[in-house]
Amino acid sequence: MAVLSYNEILPKTIIDYNGAPYEVLSAHIFRMQKRKPVNQTKLRNLVTGQVLEISFHSSETINEAETERMDATYLFSNPKESWFAEAGNPKNRFSFPADAVRDQVQWLAPNTVVEVLTYEEKPMTIKIPVKVDLEVKEAPPAVKGNTVSGGTKLATLATGAKVNVPLFINPGDIVRINTDSGEYTERVTKS
Repeated sequence: MAVLSYNEILPKTIIDYNGAPYEVLSAHIFRMQKRKPVNQTKLRNLVTGQVLEISFHSSETINEAETERMDATYLFSNPKESWFAEAGNPKNRFSFPADAVRDQVQWLAPNTVVEVLTYEEKPMTIKIPVKVDLEVKEAPPAVKGNTVSGGTKLATLATGAKVNVPLFINPGDIVRINTDSGEYTERVTKS
């Protein structure tokens, strides 16, 4: 377990804070007048999802969390939870509360392989690809001259997620979506 000084606590680092794993969402090091430097951070608890704002002073250190990664297959979601199975071991199934992974699961089709972050051998959170290719299930037809709204329309994807796409996208097309922003990036040609 690595010990991090205040200036090594950077975004996407996972630290052990008060006995729980926290992901660093943002970090900003600054100095106020003649005082010592401070690292102002925003941390997200990987168990509860709670976000805290914590300041680390130059004399403080913190332990990096001992986390591991495993591949898992997304199975299905119901209103309360989303289910996954360890890749290569379908008997090892586990779930996350729907609120904890809703933003990521909306971009996953069944049997998609994702990366699961574990802490003390317990699944904590999932990491999905930055870009995913999904089929368009519903898209209203383009109306000639309808470019006042910027030339986009709301389409429903195979996973049920809704996204703004250009007017030339039709049902059955495959589109690439940026999962961080939830925006259309391009149409993918079928091979």
